[in-house]
Amino acid sequence: GPVGVFYRQFSITMAGSIIISAVVALTLTPVLCAMMLKPHVPGHARKRNLLDRAIDRFNKGFERITGRYVGLLDRVVARRMLTFGSLIAFCAGIYLSGRALPAGFIPSEDQGTIYAIIQTPPGSTLETTNEVARQLQRICEEIPEVESVSSLAGYEIMTEGRGSNAGTCLINLKGWGERHKDVLEVMEELEERTKDLGAVIEYFEPPAVPGFGSSGGFSLRMLDKTNGTDYHEFERINNDFMDALRARKELTGLFTFYAANYPQYELIIDNQAAMQKGVSIGKAMENLNILIGSDYQQGFIRFGRFFKVFVQSGPEYRRYPSDLEALFVKNEEGEMVPYSSFMRFEKRLGPNEITRYNMYNSAAIRGLPSAGFTSGDAINAIKEVAQQTLPRGYDIAWEGLSYDEAGRGNEAIYIFLIVLIFVYLVLAAQYESFVLPFVVILSLPVGVLGSFLMLKVMGLANDVYAQIGMIMLIGLLGKNAVLIVEFAVQRQRAGASIRDAAIEGARSRFRPILMTSFAFIAGLVPLVIATGAGAIGNRT
Repeated sequence: GPVGVFYRQFSITMAGSIIISAVVALTLTPVLCAMMLKPHVPGHARKRNLLDRAIDRFNKGFERITGRYVGLLDRVVARRMLTFGSLIAFCAGIYLSGRALPAGFIPSEDQGTIYAIIQTPPGSTLETTNEVARQLQRICEEIPEVESVSSLAGYEIMTEGRGSNAGTCLINLKGWGERHKDVLEVMEELEERTKDLGAVIEYFEPPAVPGFGSSGGFSLRMLDKTNGTDYHEFERINNDFMDALRARKELTGLFTFYAANYPQYELIIDNQAAMQKGVSIGKAMENLNILIGSDYQQGFIRFGRFFKVFVQSGPEYRRYPSDLEALFVKNEEGEMVPYSSFMRFEKRLGPNEITRYNMYNSAAIRGLPSAGFTSGDAINAIKEVAQQTLPRGYDIAWEGLSYDEAGRGNEAIYIFLIVLIFVYLVLAAQYESFVLPFVVILSLPVGVLGSFLMLKVMGLANDVYAQIGMIMLIGLLGKNAVLIVEFAVQRQRAGASIRDAAIEGARSRFRPILMTSFAFIAGLVPLVIATGAGAIGNRT
């Protein structure tokens, strides 16, 4: 699935960088040390410059910090209850902060594009929809952040629906350095300016991952599993469901194109009359489909170009609904029989088109999480509303990225467990012990809790990007712990007590651990302050 693609890319990138780093550390770094480090001859003092004095002051200050760190370790090591109590507190903090963090999948990014979906009242002409689209274009051109607008009447991109009352506008924004508002602020301004155009207009962002769905936010279908054909009842249930969704604070921008009040004609066939006249109903409907619709027959090449041949009645014979009754069909004896002799038309109200999902009648629903809520919050809210309001025989099904997010479940937990198991097995093989790896693993909760707290402070969700970063953090924390444990094991094998070996290992590795940690943090600063495309993913 899409989550596996993210993890695969991350693992390939990390594996490649670690291999290159190891080769550089084992080959190039010793050579550079031999070239750059100056020899020191005992008894010959070198004139010290300003940089040397600054380094000396830094080293003295760092030695004092190291001494305080070792003194703190000396006092804490003897208090096992405090150590284990702190470890339990950190684990409890991870559990509580993890539950408090909003869940998410892939955050929406400012891609500089907005989809505007237009829905005029049922029965509206194409010219009416075009006029609304032109008014929307003029409003968009007045907004400084908008670069260009294009519209298409008769088609809406969300559900690929067609109809005279449907339309789509594609709004392209200026570059991130040329505008002072992000895409959400522009959408809010458009909603305020276009609320009185006499049509329902909803604004959506493109999907966060191209190819997964037609828009950002969430997408689902309401299904009629009763196999019924009462489309008005289905519309009533769908509208009640939409009203219940709009009452939830987690949801906004809710939109559905399903309606069963479009004016249309229903063709009523008199089977007995058709049989008396020797007309096959199947052939009559097939013939009518060719006359009114069209049927491709063949093609030919002329003047170096390919021409297609379609069979269809002339425009003057299919201009009005009453013209259909003047058409003829052959019966089994080869006689021409008028359609009016065995069929009639009745005015009805019904759906503009019937869409199916998994063989069930369906209604497409789109929407966005409200400000301050994530896609995970929105999905949970929709599930609660569906359980409370949908009658028996009706259900919901997810589409696009919402399908993968809703079905993901506890996948992240299993991934972290697998990561920890692999780390444990590798360390057990390295130390030839099943106990020492627990020392490394039990050092992880402190860092994981810190990452959860930072996500909470910055208002970010526990999404795929955060989980990938968490795996990288576990690797960094494990590396720091391995440095201390490895040195402590060497000291213990040399005859030191366990307590002294642990303190000496922590003291000797204190400086390199801080160096790598601060260097890593400094490398992440540009991602934290990132703006533009992909900024949310970089920050997470």
